[in-house]
Amino acid sequence: MNTHIPFSAFSALTPLGKRAVLLFVAIAAIAIVLIPVESRRVRGQTTNAKASPPSSPDPHKAVPEPSVELTPNQLETIKIEPVGTYMFPVEDDTVGSIDFDEDLSVLVFPPYQGTIIDTFVEIGNDVTKGQPLYTIKSPDLIQAESNLIAAAAAFELTDKELKRATSLNGTNVGVSERELEQATSDERTADGALRAARDAVLVFGKTDSEIDQMIASRKTDPALVVHSPISGKITARDAQPGFFVQPGTAPAPYSVADVTVKWMLASVGEADIPGFHLGEPVDAKVLAFPNRIFTGKVSKIYATADPNTHRVTVRTDISDPKDELLPGMLANFVVRVQSAAAAVAIPENGVVREGDGTYTAWVTTDRRHFSQRIVKPGLRRDGQVEILDGLKRGELAVSDGAVFLSNMLEAPPSD
Repeated sequence: MNTHIPFSAFSALTPLGKRAVLLFVAIAAIAIVLIPVESRRVRGQTTNAKASPPSSPDPHKAVPEPSVELTPNQLETIKIEPVGTYMFPVEDDTVGSIDFDEDLSVLVFPPYQGTIIDTFVEIGNDVTKGQPLYTIKSPDLIQAESNLIAAAAAFELTDKELKRATSLNGTNVGVSERELEQATSDERTADGALRAARDAVLVFGKTDSEIDQMIASRKTDPALVVHSPISGKITARDAQPGFFVQPGTAPAPYSVADVTVKWMLASVGEADIPGFHLGEPVDAKVLAFPNRIFTGKVSKIYATADPNTHRVTVRTDISDPKDELLPGMLANFVVRVQSAAAAVAIPENGVVREGDGTYTAWVTTDRRHFSQRIVKPGLRRDGQVEILDGLKRGELAVSDGAVFLSNMLEAPPSD
């Protein structure tokens, strides 16, 4: 704004005009000074307003639950029932492997060393207690039988001598009392030796009739028969004719096991061990029989943990009367670590796993309008889902067809 006035023009003005001009110039100067200040003040207020953050919603204000309304036709596709309870056992599950019960499995070694002559059974054969498994030619048996034959001959000789001395005693050709006593002593000594020799051969498994036959024929029988000590099944065989075997020296010629009970060995994390107790019932499943449950109980919790894996071996005894479980099979077993407890539950078809990973259920009060509720599921058993949070007992909830309502939120049906 230009306020310059030529001096010649200003001199020509009247005194009253001069005062008016001076007043105009003063007002203009004040306006020039104030306009930038006001402009700066207005611009500062705008900047500050833009910098202020938008107001946030009240965190304590409840967010309305998603809801849908169903038509009579749509109601026919779902089921509604009050939320109830179910007895859920407190369980722990893990994976293990099947093995023979070592307490019911026997390594059948011969009682004496020798060479295998013949074998009578194969792997997988069922055997009974006392059934012959194999025979060996044992030097110890031959020695015992030789002693038996010699003892039998000595007894026969002394017995004849005693009978002769007894018959001559008291006759003109009789023997002295001393000779009779000596004959009696010799016969008793020979009889004791014969009895001991028979017992020595009986230890090898020979029968009395077989011993009598050896004494009568004066021939030894070198075949030592090894019998099964228990009834069960042949689980291992390392017996071949000609093999030299000794008591307690591996491998055993045969292994026999009672297969009606199996072991299941599992490695359990050391943090879970307090939940396992001896005698706790066990339910086991194997891939070979996916629809079968084999029952048993915890029989042993080993005393040490593996320092590398920090796991402890837990052994369970599984009943297998039909011998269907094979050693080496993987098994998934569930142990009931506590008694069953009642908990809020709804059927599995009433719980929906949403795309974001949350689980939801649908509740209603008038059987027409339904609200979606986020729930926290727990145990699952027999088609029931334990609800840890989100539902209360007695509430009306969708027990079948909940996924239909969840789909309506994404793409409402045309009808």
